[in-house]
Amino acid sequence: MSFKTILVPVEQHDLMSSTLETALVFARKFDSHIEGFALHAGYPAAYVVGDVGALTIPSFENDFAEHAQRDRALFDSFMQQHGIVSATAATGLSLSCTWLQDAPASDQFVGSHGRLVDLIVLGRPARDPNGPRMITLEAALFESGRPVLIAPPGPCADFGTNILIAWNRSTEQARTVGFAMPLLRRASRVIVLTVEGGAAVPGPSGEELSRYLHMSGVPAKPMTVGLDGRLTGEAVLTHAKALGCDLVIKGAYTQSRLRQLVFGGTTSYILSNSTLPVFMAH
Repeated sequence: MSFKTILVPVEQHDLMSSTLETALVFARKFDSHIEGFALHAGYPAAYVVGDVGALTIPSFENDFAEHAQRDRALFDSFMQQHGIVSATAATGLSLSCTWLQDAPASDQFVGSHGRLVDLIVLGRPARDPNGPRMITLEAALFESGRPVLIAPPGPCADFGTNILIAWNRSTEQARTVGFAMPLLRRASRVIVLTVEGGAAVPGPSGEELSRYLHMSGVPAKPMTVGLDGRLTGEAVLTHAKALGCDLVIKGAYTQSRLRQLVFGGTTSYILSNSTLPVFMAH
């Protein structure tokens, strides 16, 4: 697998610049084609029900049209500033972009159209109602069947040279590592981190994963650390920073979303606190 097509939902929020920058850094590594479309919270149209049936409210349609125009202007301006040519994916041009003009402005489209791309790039969800939304990330993770790259709050010039795999032995983590293999083969260093006493399930050890990765040409080294009074996600991010890592690879939601919502979890902690790009899949 390679990453030839990347989907970037575009919204007006403070992290959009970082999201586009992260997508472009990734696209340059694999000569990818970037697809953008306008994404907005709520319904793509608003209706009232009267005696004659459902009627569209024009003001809502106008609002969505104006939002979509601003989103496209943002996307087009960014791509032009960075010299990325506009082309359809069918042309086969490397490092190009397309605006999906007629795409529904919905989170559902992220999940459905995401099945036709190799990667989805999103901003890190935040509690800020004007920032990236968790529902968009969940649609990407649970509906597309594809990996998601979560951009950090601030843009980074490069990443993927020094990678940390947050190994918890789970099916979700194994699938994420499989998706990330093109990245892992390009890395200079890969740390397979096991947090002893942390959130994990029965499965292969970090040493076993490292041996497996070596057979595929990945320079992986196992490392085991303790919790030392921290949460598992906190231990992962602390060691990623201490080791100078520039990308975290993490399987998403080994525990259920409901359990993580009530009790917290490693995925939730990393989503809330990481200042590095995070490569995730479920």
